Amino acid sequence: MSEVFEGYERQYCELSANLSRKCTSAALLNGEQKKQKLSELKTGLDEAEALIRKMDLEARSLQPSLKATFLAKLREYKSDLNNLKRDVKKTSSPIDSQAARDELLESGMGDTLMASADQRGRLLNSTERLNQTSDRIKDGRRTLLETEDLGVSILHDLHQQRQSLLHAHDTLHGVDDNIGKSRKILTSMTRRMSRNKYIIGGLIGVLVVVIAVIVYFKIAHK
Repeated sequence: MSEVFEGYERQYCELSANLSRKCTSAALLNGEQKKQKLSELKTGLDEAEALIRKMDLEARSLQPSLKATFLAKLREYKSDLNNLKRDVKKTSSPIDSQAARDELLESGMGDTLMASADQRGRLLNSTERLNQTSDRIKDGRRTLLETEDLGVSILHDLHQQRQSLLHAHDTLHGVDDNIGKSRKILTSMTRRMSRNKYIIGGLIGVLVVVIAVIVYFKIAHK
C-alpha cells in the first residue's frame, strides 16, 4: 500500500464532505454571505483538484500490481469531484440558486441531504471495496515474499548439503587412495613372505641333505 496515496485520500474525503455541506448551506444564503461561501467553495474545489492530481501522479508511479487498484479509486474521486463542481455551479447560478433555496426551504433540505448522503455512501462503499482489494493484494504479496524467503532458505540448505556431500566425496576419495596404497603394501609384503618361505624351505632341504651325507659317511667308515 502507498501511505502517500492514503494520506491524500483521507484529505480528499474530508474536503469533499466539507464542500458538500458548504454547498448545501450556500443554497440557503443570499448577498455577501453567499458570495463568501461560494468563494470558499471555489477555493475548496481548487484544493480538491490539486489532491486529485497528486493522487494521480502517486498512483501512476506505483508498481503495475498496485497501480490498477489505486487508479480505480481515483476514478471514483474524479467522479465525486465532478458532481461537486456541478452542485457548486448550480448553487452559484441565481435562478438555480433561488429554485434550490425554495426547494430546500419547502422540503426542509431532506431530499438534498439524502442525495448527498447516498452519494457519500456510494463513495465510501466503493472505497471500502477497493481497500479490501488492496488488502488482498497486500496479503498475496506478503505470501509471495514469504514463499520466496522459504525458497531461498531451501536453496541455502541444499547448497550446504551439496557442500557436505562434496566434502564427504573428497574424504572417501582420500580413504580410497589410502586403501589402494595399503593394498599395494600388503601385496608387496605377501610376495616377500612367499619368497622368504621358499628360501627357508631351500635352506632346510640343503641342511637335510648335508646331514644325510654326514650320517652316511660316518656309517660307511665304521
